[in-house]
Amino acid sequence: MSSAVLDKIANDIDKAKAQSTLRDIVIQPCPALLTDLRTEFNRADPDPQVIARIAERDVAMAASLIRVANSPLYQRSRAAATVAEAVSVLGMNSTISILTGFLLRQSFPVKWDLLNHFWENSTRRADAMGFIAKQMYGIKVDIAHSCGLFCHVGIPILLQAVPGYEKTLQQALASPEKPMLELENAAHRTDHAVVGAIVAKTWRLPPIVSIAVRMHHDLQVLQANDFPVELRTLVAMLGLADHLVNRFEGSACSHEWELHGEQCLAQLHVGAVEVDHWQDALQDQFAGIVGS
Repeated sequence: MSSAVLDKIANDIDKAKAQSTLRDIVIQPCPALLTDLRTEFNRADPDPQVIARIAERDVAMAASLIRVANSPLYQRSRAAATVAEAVSVLGMNSTISILTGFLLRQSFPVKWDLLNHFWENSTRRADAMGFIAKQMYGIKVDIAHSCGLFCHVGIPILLQAVPGYEKTLQQALASPEKPMLELENAAHRTDHAVVGAIVAKTWRLPPIVSIAVRMHHDLQVLQANDFPVELRTLVAMLGLADHLVNRFEGSACSHEWELHGEQCLAQLHVGAVEVDHWQDALQDQFAGIVGS
């Protein structure tokens, strides 16, 4: 049953690309650097030196990796001076996650006042997802991190490509109690979850990433046992990650969290005390994300 459900969602994502609203939207192809990185990462025994050499092909990307490795989060007595040292400090999973985020930002720059802090928010969400994954059983950190990065990437794409979407986004921001996907679909016959899933699939990320991105606002899946545990867990993690970021940024508790927060925590088998501990643990990491 679970496999059939996932196959149907994957097929729906493919069909969505042919819809009139999305037919003319240009999705940037996956950068060659990321293709090479993931090819090496997915080998049975990936070589950190190969990963470092690929990262060194882009000076800005290499500098970004070294900057993260030398951030207070990793507290080393001696700073990493080379990309290879940065990879050693960060580990393979974190390295791939950080480089994926860098290349995603380069491919889909955000230039709208409505989204001044888009990448800061996305990076914090992705970092929260990676952190939560480390506390869970059976969820890979890079999978979780990628879900956090890609779940809202459809928003800048729709802003750039679809006439009238800016007005829809303003309406969604002004009326947070109204489901955003409903507003988007009523106005444009598509939504940012579908577009984000298409990007993840176009970039050939693991299938579960595109499916989780597609379903991240459909929190009723948390009560549907015909959906696999991994998908339900990722959707619950995304809900919690957004909640943690909102708390850090001083935003009001989202209507979605008010409705489904308890279900998310139940799916993850965590309570309010653990959430508070995780919030504290992420405080410095979130604060260090400025101008991402």
